[in-house]
Parts: sequence; C-alpha cells; structure tokens
Amino acid sequence: MIKIYHNPACGTSRNTLALIQNTGQEPEIIEYLKTPPNKQELTDLIKHSGLSVREVLRKNVPPYEELQLDQSAHSDEQLIDFMLQYPILINRPFVVTELGVRLCRPSEVVLEILAEPQRGSFSKEDGELLIDEQGNLIQK
Repeated sequence: MIKIYHNPACGTSRNTLALIQNTGQEPEIIEYLKTPPNKQELTDLIKHSGLSVREVLRKNVPPYEELQLDQSAHSDEQLIDFMLQYPILINRPFVVTELGVRLCRPSEVVLEILAEPQRGSFSKEDGELLIDEQGNLIQK
C-alpha cells in the first residue's frame, strides 16, 4: 500500500504521483489541504521521514511570515500545531510505503521507497528526462 499526501496544484507533487503510477501501482491519494493529517499522523510522518519539524515547514507561504515561524522561540509542538491549523505550512508531498516515509523533494526521492521498478521512461513536467527506456534512473 502506498499513500501520498498530495497537492494537485504542485508540480513536484504531480511528478511524484506520476513516478508512483509509472510502477503500475495506484496509491491512496490524500489531498492534505482538503483532508489534513491529524496530530498523530503528522507527528508520525515527520518522525519516520527522519526530518526535523523545521525541515518539514514550508517557508514560502504567507502564514510562515505572518506567524514569524523563522524565530527559534517556537517549540516543535507549537510548530506542529501551526501546521495543523494552517496545512499549507506542511511541505509536500509525503509518501508512505512499506519501505519507509519520505518528503519527496525533489520528486525522485520517492524512488528510494518504491518496491516496484519503473515501467519505462519518465520525464518530469518540465521536460527533464528522469527515467530511461529500461526504467533506470538517469544519473546527473
């Protein structure tokens, strides 16, 4: 079972979803802005991704500046509460598989936790060829 916390308006999220689908699998898609994770789910995503709470925060959105989240005075608990109150603060896409949890930025990070191989070539939306005809990651 694969789960993606997805924002269809985000190119990185769309590329990540397409990479999952390029394995022939259909993930459970959670549009996290419409259906945000609860506190335990968000805490687990962060913990299992190996990232800090601050690394998961989106910094280029209005609530980040308005709430002055760049200040170190906020605890992890407070930052998680802000992300629950303003889901746009949660960076995306998070992907969960039996092999782990990743914040897939860039989108090819998802390849680390997909059990099934890519089924042929794949290009990102910007045209960058990422996977060759044999399903192999093109090394940069």
